[in-house]
Amino acid sequence: KETAENYLGTKVKNAVVTVPAYFNDSQRQATKDAGQIAGLNVLRVINEPTAAALAYGLDKTQDKIIAVYDLGGGTFDISVLEIQKGVFEVKSTNGDTFLGGEDFDQHLLRHIVKEFKRESGVDLTKDNMALQRVREAAEKAKCELSSSLQTDINLPYLTMDASGPKHLNMKLSRAQFEGIVADLIRRTVAPCQKAMQDAEVSKGDIGEVLLVGGMSRMPKVQQTVQDLFGRAPSKSVNPDEAVAIGAAIQGGVLAGDVTDVLLLDVTPLSLGIETLGGVFTKLINRNTTIPTKKSQVFSTAADGQTQVEIKVCQGEREMALDNKVLGQFTLVGIPPAPRGVPQIEVTFDIDANGIVHVS
Repeated sequence: KETAENYLGTKVKNAVVTVPAYFNDSQRQATKDAGQIAGLNVLRVINEPTAAALAYGLDKTQDKIIAVYDLGGGTFDISVLEIQKGVFEVKSTNGDTFLGGEDFDQHLLRHIVKEFKRESGVDLTKDNMALQRVREAAEKAKCELSSSLQTDINLPYLTMDASGPKHLNMKLSRAQFEGIVADLIRRTVAPCQKAMQDAEVSKGDIGEVLLVGGMSRMPKVQQTVQDLFGRAPSKSVNPDEAVAIGAAIQGGVLAGDVTDVLLLDVTPLSLGIETLGGVFTKLINRNTTIPTKKSQVFSTAADGQTQVEIKVCQGEREMALDNKVLGQFTLVGIPPAPRGVPQIEVTFDIDANGIVHVS
């Protein structure tokens, strides 16, 4: 907020905030609250891959289906969109909200610590200061290996033992690093396949693949994307700036300055309730265009019952407990009657921010 105000020389009140597409309701609500705490009026929460697609497609006249592969610092998203004459329609979205660049750093950190122990006999896991230096060096090495085939990790006076100071000096090749993080890159494949399946498109239908997020600079990631979609990813968007540019375009749409753009996004996760036997009954399926609402009539399970407990969950698993519980509420004041007679209508509403409201 301060950065924007300093640059513009005026007060900034309204904001469009972006979140990973696969964020659930609680994560979205927390992000919106954080904006409000910072003194911003959050006009809209939009999904990062969708924002990147806006940045890419604003000046394109050709209709096409695109995939946005977004591997950032902490999260991974994949979205499939159809762009037609200014209409950006999200067909499906998938991802992993706990997979990103920090995990790559962590894998490399563990490798360095293990090697150091093997060579010097010293275990760094007890030494927080040393670990912090290794973590910074790991991140730096990761970035360097995107442009060079080998890097040196050199940390003098990293720690001490009875024999004196210990220095860390090791060479790391790109191939070694790719081996260390291979499982993380592999974890992005299944969500991509699922997103294509949900969008009912094959890789041959996808006319462009955009890479977003700093981690998408890693050559092995780019190669994986190319193998997965059968085409080289597009270089037409800046992986760090595309999302912010897209958010600015959406801000322009909301302010009425940009008129020929329509954004149709989807809810990433199914919304439903817990029913008899702990089963998760879906009311709004994942990849439904938002905003959307669905009403459901509830009744009682026993004679003379005066209240009903309703547990609202979000996710794809069969049992309610395996999904994210968004909250529960109790319908009270039901007039006593034989079971199944009272009719209570509850409406579930997902707004344009992907946030759930129940009435």
